[in-house]
Amino acid sequence: MSLRQYEYALAVAEEGSVTAAAELLHVAQPSVSQQIRGLERDLGVQLFDRTPTGLVPTAVGRAFLREAEVAVRAARRATATARAGSDDLVGELVVAVQMGFGTRQLPGALGALRRRFPRLEVTVFEEPSSAELERLCRRGVLDLALMAACERSPANAHHLGDEAFAVVLAAGHRLLAADRVELRELEREAWVRFDRDSALDGVLLSVLRDNELPPTTVARVSQTATAVRWAALGLGATLVPSSAVPQGQEHLARPVFPVVTQPVIAVLRQSPGPAETALLELLRRETWSGPEFESESAFG
Repeated sequence: MSLRQYEYALAVAEEGSVTAAAELLHVAQPSVSQQIRGLERDLGVQLFDRTPTGLVPTAVGRAFLREAEVAVRAARRATATARAGSDDLVGELVVAVQMGFGTRQLPGALGALRRRFPRLEVTVFEEPSSAELERLCRRGVLDLALMAACERSPANAHHLGDEAFAVVLAAGHRLLAADRVELRELEREAWVRFDRDSALDGVLLSVLRDNELPPTTVARVSQTATAVRWAALGLGATLVPSSAVPQGQEHLARPVFPVVTQPVIAVLRQSPGPAETALLELLRRETWSGPEFESESAFG
């Protein structure tokens, strides 16, 4: 068995067919088929079911692919570390961010990282659930994760700053006349909320309970941009990190009082390499809260 076989199997699982996987990998289709057959023969198991709609991982195949992904990423990190001394970092960096956090800060840091290491491949995805982010960190799939502080923060967690939250209201709303909105004045508002297992919905629900506000829900969405857009159109109010308010809609957002903030931490994988270490330093240089949102951090 080889890492190339692992990569081919992962590509087939992602694309759902040998043909699409071959195109993704820029290799001939027979080569992919041969490698998959050889891998299944060496393992003594069937990794994929051949269905009319494509190749689907079997139960044992799914278990194998989870570990194969860890092995492939570890090999890529090892290659990147070995080449780091030449100032020409090559490899893949996988970053996950808790939905709504670092919306303005992360692109600037990643842009600087890519300018420094133009051959570095960076993959970024948003994850709404804190529990899922922690699980991915434990599995070693992620190189760096941006997330709010958790009950048992790992030793490799670095406090970057705080995300201040803002309420977004419809154009012409009476409360937009003030520089900030007192939470008690939102008693009659209905809310555009987020998926039940998301960290953002947890923040909103906590704020509503702490301020004895009814959790009247008009909609649940999966993206902060959707929540802001629907709030702007008058469906209901929403509460998001201030950095997540899209450009051009800042006039509809106001800081709240009492101030609502969440600490933001960067969680690095164990034995971090040069790419994630460099990204961490670039993230430290970003501004994480404006003067109007200054507050004591809740992070220890």
